[in-house]
Amino acid sequence: MKFILENISLFGLAILSGGALLLPSLLRRGSKVSLLQATQIINQGKALILDVREPDEFAAGHLRDAKNISQKALPAKLGELEKFKGKPVIVVCATGTRSSSATAQLKKAGFSEAVSLDGGMTAWQAQGLPTVK
Repeated sequence: MKFILENISLFGLAILSGGALLLPSLLRRGSKVSLLQATQIINQGKALILDVREPDEFAAGHLRDAKNISQKALPAKLGELEKFKGKPVIVVCATGTRSSSATAQLKKAGFSEAVSLDGGMTAWQAQGLPTVK
């Protein structure tokens, strides 16, 4: 007990730094999938891959069979996606920021299995996973 009282500042620092390490995972908003999880869903062949980047970004390289609807156009084009409401929808952007917002829009519209690709195309390409132009 004496040791703990004499080193209380060290214990406090250890607890604080541990909390700082956990904070990013606690703050993650929305449903996200890792590259491995996304690959498994894609390989099952029943998912829609929705790329919410701008058309010029999409043309530079995208996931195979991805459908491009920019995030700005998404609210107006939700009707085109109605047939995918009960299926997994993997939403992709450059880094995962726009896709998180688009995933929230989709979930609000009734797409219960919509998820965002964690890290987006940047993470996908960094791992050397395949893209098409």
